[in-house]
Amino acid sequence: MPAPVAAAPTPIPVVASTNVYGDVVERIGGDRVAVVSIINDPAQDPHSYEANTRTQLDLSRARVVVENGGGYDDFVGTMLRGTDNTSAEVINAVQVSGKSPGADGELNEHVWYDLPTMGRLADRIAQTLATIAPADAGVFEKNAEDFKDGLAGLEQRTNRIEADHTGTPVAVTEPVPLYLTEACGLVNKTPAAFSEAVEEGDDVPPRVLGETLALFTDRSVRALVYNEQTTGAQTERVKAAAEDNGIPVVPVTETLPPGEDYLGWMGASITAIDRALDR
Repeated sequence: MPAPVAAAPTPIPVVASTNVYGDVVERIGGDRVAVVSIINDPAQDPHSYEANTRTQLDLSRARVVVENGGGYDDFVGTMLRGTDNTSAEVINAVQVSGKSPGADGELNEHVWYDLPTMGRLADRIAQTLATIAPADAGVFEKNAEDFKDGLAGLEQRTNRIEADHTGTPVAVTEPVPLYLTEACGLVNKTPAAFSEAVEEGDDVPPRVLGETLALFTDRSVRALVYNEQTTGAQTERVKAAAEDNGIPVVPVTETLPPGEDYLGWMGASITAIDRALDR
C-alpha cells in the first residue's frame, strides 16, 4: 500500500493595506502565503478609501497584517481592533523605516518610495513569516535576500542619477515620490503649501498656485513628478503648465499598476526620471 501523501500546508493568510505591500509579501512568502491587498486599484485615491465588511472579514482571519502607518492607512488598525483577532502580527512600514517627523513636525509617510526602508521591511516580513512557519524560514530568508538584491540594483541606478544630476530642481504635486527623488539627488522646489493642500484634498490658495505655476513659466525646474492617483483642477493646471513650457512630466502612482511588481514599478519610475532629466 503506497504511503499517504502529506497534505500541503495551509497558506498563511496575510492582509496588506495596498498591493505594494501585498506584492512584497508574495515575493517573500511565495506559495506559503495567501495575500489579500485591500487597495489595489491605481485609479483609486488611497486617502479617501472606505473599508467595508469584506475588509473586516479578511482582517479577522489574518495571521499577518502589513500596513503603511504614519496616518496613511489608519482604517486598517481601526477595523482590526473591531474584530476578535488579537493574535495577528502587525507590521507597520513607517515604524520599520525608523523615520520620524522633521523640524517642521511633518512626516513623509510614503515610505514605499524609500528603497532602504523596503529592504528592512523585507527582512521583517521574512522574520514574521518564519515565526509562523519555522520549517520554511530558510525559504523566506532566501526570498528576502533575492528581493534586496533587486533593490540594490535600483539603488545603483539612483546613485548614477545623483552623480549626474545632483542639485537639479524639480517640482511635485504631492510628497509621494520625494524619497525617490531625493535619492536621485534632486531638489524639490514646490511650495510646501501647494503639495500639502493637494495631499489633504484642500483648495490651493491662489497666491500659492501662482507661485507653483511660475516654476514652469519661468522654467525654474527640470521636471514635474505628478501623482496620477490624486488629481484635480489645480493639479491639472500645473501639469498643463509644465507641458506648455516643454518641461517633462513624470507620472507616479501610490499603488501598483495592473501586471506590475514592486521592483519593476520602481525601476520604471527611475527610468522615467532619468529620461526626463536627460531631455
